[in-house]
Amino acid sequence: MANNPTHKGNNNKKKLKHQVNQDSEGANGDNPEVWATFDQSFKQVQSVLDRNRALIQQVNGNHQSRIPDNMVKNVALIQELNGNISKVVSLYSDFSSNFSTVFNQHDNGEEPKNGD
Repeated sequence: MANNPTHKGNNNKKKLKHQVNQDSEGANGDNPEVWATFDQSFKQVQSVLDRNRALIQQVNGNHQSRIPDNMVKNVALIQELNGNISKVVSLYSDFSSNFSTVFNQHDNGEEPKNGD
Protein backbone atom coordinates (compact mmCIF):
# COMPACT_ATOMS: atom_id res chain seq x y z
CA MET A 1 0.00 0.00 0.00
CA ALA A 2 2.81 2.41 0.77
CA ASN A 3 4.00 2.14 -2.83
CA ASN A 4 0.56 2.94 -4.22
CA PRO A 5 0.59 6.65 -5.15
CA THR A 6 -3.20 6.71 -5.50
CA HIS A 7 -3.63 5.53 -1.94
CA LYS A 8 -1.04 8.01 -0.72
CA GLY A 9 -2.65 10.85 -2.67
CA ASN A 10 -6.09 10.02 -1.27
CA ASN A 11 -4.64 9.99 2.23
CA ASN A 12 -3.13 13.45 1.65
CA LYS A 13 -6.48 14.72 0.36
CA LYS A 14 -8.17 13.40 3.51
CA LYS A 15 -5.60 15.18 5.68
CA LEU A 16 -6.06 18.44 3.74
CA LYS A 17 -9.85 18.16 3.90
CA HIS A 18 -9.63 17.49 7.64
CA GLN A 19 -7.37 20.50 8.08
CA VAL A 20 -9.71 22.69 6.03
CA ASN A 21 -12.69 21.44 8.05
CA GLN A 22 -10.91 22.30 11.28
CA ASP A 23 -10.06 25.77 10.02
CA SER A 24 -13.52 26.36 8.56
CA GLU A 25 -15.25 25.66 11.87
CA GLY A 26 -14.51 29.21 12.92
CA ALA A 27 -11.85 28.40 15.52
CA ASN A 28 -9.83 31.36 14.28
CA GLY A 29 -12.68 33.45 12.88
CA ASP A 30 -12.56 32.12 9.30
CA ASN A 31 -15.65 32.08 7.14
CA PRO A 32 -16.78 28.56 6.09
CA GLU A 33 -18.29 30.04 2.90
CA VAL A 34 -14.83 31.23 1.85
CA TRP A 35 -13.44 27.72 2.30
CA ALA A 36 -16.35 26.34 0.27
CA THR A 37 -15.49 28.79 -2.52
CA PHE A 38 -11.84 27.72 -2.45
CA ASP A 39 -12.90 24.07 -2.46
CA GLN A 40 -15.10 24.70 -5.50
CA SER A 41 -12.20 26.42 -7.29
CA PHE A 42 -9.96 23.43 -6.69
CA LYS A 43 -12.67 21.08 -7.94
CA GLN A 44 -12.96 23.12 -11.14
CA VAL A 45 -9.20 22.98 -11.66
CA GLN A 46 -9.13 19.24 -10.98
CA SER A 47 -11.93 18.67 -13.48
CA VAL A 48 -9.98 20.47 -16.21
CA LEU A 49 -6.77 18.62 -15.31
CA ASP A 50 -8.61 15.29 -15.46
CA ARG A 51 -9.93 16.22 -18.92
CA ASN A 52 -6.40 17.16 -19.99
CA ARG A 53 -5.11 13.76 -18.84
CA ALA A 54 -7.74 12.05 -21.01
CA LEU A 55 -6.90 14.31 -23.97
CA ILE A 56 -3.18 13.57 -23.67
CA GLN A 57 -3.85 9.84 -23.57
CA GLN A 58 -6.04 10.14 -26.66
CA VAL A 59 -3.42 12.23 -28.49
CA ASN A 60 -0.73 9.68 -27.63
CA GLY A 61 -2.90 6.81 -28.83
CA ASN A 62 -3.67 8.60 -32.08
CA HIS A 63 -0.01 9.40 -32.62
CA GLN A 64 1.09 5.83 -31.98
CA SER A 65 -1.52 4.48 -34.38
CA ARG A 66 0.04 6.48 -37.24
CA ILE A 67 -3.36 6.48 -38.95
CA PRO A 68 -3.64 9.72 -40.97
CA ASP A 69 -7.23 10.39 -39.84
CA ASN A 70 -6.18 10.04 -36.18
CA MET A 71 -3.31 12.45 -36.72
CA VAL A 72 -5.78 15.00 -38.13
CA LYS A 73 -7.99 14.50 -35.04
CA ASN A 74 -5.00 15.36 -32.86
CA VAL A 75 -5.06 18.95 -34.13
CA ALA A 76 -8.45 19.58 -32.50
CA LEU A 77 -7.48 17.62 -29.38
CA ILE A 78 -4.29 19.65 -28.93
CA GLN A 79 -6.23 22.89 -29.46
CA GLU A 80 -8.66 21.84 -26.72
CA LEU A 81 -5.72 20.94 -24.50
CA ASN A 82 -4.18 24.38 -25.04
CA GLY A 83 -7.51 26.05 -24.23
CA ASN A 84 -7.79 23.99 -21.07
CA ILE A 85 -4.32 25.04 -19.98
CA SER A 86 -5.44 28.66 -20.31
CA LYS A 87 -8.51 27.84 -18.19
CA VAL A 88 -6.31 26.37 -15.46
CA VAL A 89 -4.09 29.45 -15.47
CA SER A 90 -7.16 31.68 -15.21
CA LEU A 91 -8.68 29.61 -12.40
CA TYR A 92 -5.43 29.67 -10.42
CA SER A 93 -5.12 33.41 -11.02
CA ASP A 94 -8.64 33.97 -9.70
CA PHE A 95 -7.94 31.70 -6.74
CA SER A 96 -4.73 33.57 -5.95
CA SER A 97 -6.51 36.91 -6.09
CA ASN A 98 -9.36 35.66 -3.90
CA PHE A 99 -6.95 34.13 -1.41
CA SER A 100 -4.94 37.35 -1.18
CA THR A 101 -8.11 39.35 -0.60
CA VAL A 102 -9.31 37.02 2.15
CA PHE A 103 -5.87 36.89 3.74
CA ASN A 104 -5.61 40.71 3.77
CA GLN A 105 -9.14 41.06 5.17
CA HIS A 106 -8.30 38.56 7.89
CA ASP A 107 -5.11 40.45 8.78
CA ASN A 108 -7.08 43.69 8.95
CA GLY A 109 -9.72 42.12 11.19
CA GLU A 110 -12.43 42.32 8.54
CA GLU A 111 -14.92 39.54 7.94
CA PRO A 112 -14.09 37.77 4.66
CA LYS A 113 -16.82 37.88 2.03
CA ASN A 114 -17.82 34.87 -0.07
CA GLY A 115 -16.05 34.92 -3.45
CA ASP A 116 -13.56 37.64 -2.53
